[in-house]
Amino acid sequence: MTQRSSLKSMSISTQVSLAMAALLSAPAVWAQSADPKEWQLNMGRGVTQTARMAYEAHMVALWVCAVIGALVFGAMGYAIFTFRKSKGAVAAQFSHNTTAEALWTVIPVLVLIAMAWPATAKLIAMYDTRESEMTVKVTGYQWMWKYEYLGQGVAFTSRLARESDRIRQSGERPTAASQPHYLLDVDNHLVLPVNTKIRFVITADDVIHAWWVPALGWKQDAIPGIVNEAWTNIEQPGVYRGQCAELCGKDHGFMPIVVEVLPKAEFQRWLASRRSASGTAPAAAPAGPAAAPPSAAPATPAGDAAPATAATPTAAL
Repeated sequence: MTQRSSLKSMSISTQVSLAMAALLSAPAVWAQSADPKEWQLNMGRGVTQTARMAYEAHMVALWVCAVIGALVFGAMGYAIFTFRKSKGAVAAQFSHNTTAEALWTVIPVLVLIAMAWPATAKLIAMYDTRESEMTVKVTGYQWMWKYEYLGQGVAFTSRLARESDRIRQSGERPTAASQPHYLLDVDNHLVLPVNTKIRFVITADDVIHAWWVPALGWKQDAIPGIVNEAWTNIEQPGVYRGQCAELCGKDHGFMPIVVEVLPKAEFQRWLASRRSASGTAPAAAPAGPAAAPPSAAPATPAGDAAPATAATPTAAL
């Protein structure tokens, strides 16, 4: 009887251990690599260094909380079961315990420092836009986005796709099969090159918006009169979707974002085609001062300028 009960208890304890291991390891399994999925239970890994840093910090905090929770609730459960009144347990009578109080003060402080140190380093790196290879200006409007490739002569607006707009106003009920990206598609994608550090300058023209693509691993407010900075370096070609993440009016839910990431050579071809379609050319670098020819006469001093070019008191008034 004793051996059977021992085997039974061992079986139960083994099952509990396996269940706890599965539960604690589930967050890593549930994590998605790119866009959020329906019923996703954990933060995604994303496709950028920024997203990976955020995911790593999140998982460290999650594991620390899981271990602390298991210890605290395990100790509580053990004490409640072992020292219950029905077994005749008598509560200890004491006013304080200096050692215990020191431990439960020092240990949490050390844990917080150990978590805050790498998290702070990651946060600083996430806002370091130096050594960027290109800059994209993002401006939020009610209810669209404007993208400008600074120095490249390319700019356009991005609105909710016409088909999504038609369906939402018609009263139809789209299905996932017929409209897999309903309300998450746009007429003009933001096209970016892969493996390129890209600086974003983000602002708004009317009210506060927020530019957010989960797979990129960051969200930045777009505030009128203020220019915020962010950067990304996307490691995988593909299409990544996001939305405005700040309530900005009645059509806030209809400001999707679509980022299309291409290989560098393909991106350059796309950029050239957009530039030729708009009839613009990339901004030329400012020319240096031209050297004066050897036979050129000395420049006329500013004080000897012709009267015709000087401002008269009457004109100043």
